[in-house]
Amino acid sequence: MFWTILVLFILGYAAIALERPLRVNKSASAMILAVILWILLMFWDRTGQTPFMVQDSLRFHLGEIAEIIFFLLGAMTIVELVDSHEGFRIITSHVTTSNRVRLLWIISLLTFFLSAVLDNLTTAIVMVSLLRKLVPDRQERWFFSGMVIIAANSGGAWSPIGDVTTIMLWIGGQVTTLNIIIKTILPSLVSLLIPLVILSFILKGEISRNVHHSKSFPADPASPTERNLVFFLGIGSLLFIPVFKAITHLPPYLGMLSGLGLVWVVTEVLHRSKHSEHRSRLTVAGILMRIDTPSVLFFLGILLAVAALQYGGHLEALAQALDDRMGNYYLINGLIGLLSAIVDNVPIVAGTIGMYGKALPADHYFWEMLAYCAGTGGSILIIGSAAGVAVMGMEKIDFIWYFKRIACWALIGYLAGCVVYWVMNRFLFG
Repeated sequence: MFWTILVLFILGYAAIALERPLRVNKSASAMILAVILWILLMFWDRTGQTPFMVQDSLRFHLGEIAEIIFFLLGAMTIVELVDSHEGFRIITSHVTTSNRVRLLWIISLLTFFLSAVLDNLTTAIVMVSLLRKLVPDRQERWFFSGMVIIAANSGGAWSPIGDVTTIMLWIGGQVTTLNIIIKTILPSLVSLLIPLVILSFILKGEISRNVHHSKSFPADPASPTERNLVFFLGIGSLLFIPVFKAITHLPPYLGMLSGLGLVWVVTEVLHRSKHSEHRSRLTVAGILMRIDTPSVLFFLGILLAVAALQYGGHLEALAQALDDRMGNYYLINGLIGLLSAIVDNVPIVAGTIGMYGKALPADHYFWEMLAYCAGTGGSILIIGSAAGVAVMGMEKIDFIWYFKRIACWALIGYLAGCVVYWVMNRFLFG
């Protein structure tokens, strides 16, 4: 049964990757895959296993996944709400360049540092929403969106609150705030700069900027005051999430839901006297009807499938094999980063913490490099990170297109960052 589950996961993953030629939505493939794997786990005759154990594990993993789903839904709703008020005009009006290379650098560096303050998922959603205002051509926007994925993952890797896996290591006591920043910010920056420089030679010339217009409204129903209020309230709600977590010690998704509730109340009050058509476009109730539900269901399905591998012991067996056959912490982390491009980095890091948590002390270089590798390695494939999955759903980026156009540059940047970390740890901090 062990190998059956593994083979089925590979086949399901192939169906997701080949969504376009198969003409089967990846969300459907992911959900079917997840259900089949958990059915097999239920009927797997393992010593000491009972149906109640499988059910309890499923509930546990579903609870963890639900936190991510609710966080994603909240972030997408707030960003879409700000966008419906044309709030991003505050930023886009200051980005006046039409030069492709200059715009690529501005967007990438802004994403890199913003993701360290927010998180890579929220930042990716915000920046893609901005790109829709700046780059009208869809295929050209995919290049910029690809760099947003790389920049968001690189920026989140060096901050204790910038990525789910780094948060796991931070909360678990494997890394401390100042140490993780000092040790990983330069490798993370290198992992962005290498692809950025390469794409700077590929993208040439000028872009034709979008002519600003409201979204098919007869007239702009949001006044400048309302637009600015919703923008700062929405972005402020996102920025407040790390503070909420630090103060209350509650999961980040609760901070997201509190921010969404606040924005919801404010917009309901602001637009309570307006025409029903405008209210449906400018309040959360209307926005929720336009959220990309298939992408959310895909996220649910793929994470449940990976959770099945975790419960089945596949990820733990893989980690043990790495330890037995390689032994070198640098190589192990490098390979973990490559694996995180294929499967979600959260269970991989969770399994790694379970294996090495008692053996290695806090701020050991293994943990720091793990944060870098697990965070940036997910950029190699578009479904290797939450940011990538979100951008894929928002922009409908084809898996094969990303693999051909972006993956190789992301891989080069990832490997360059690994080398930089090794050099720093050996000669500066060793």
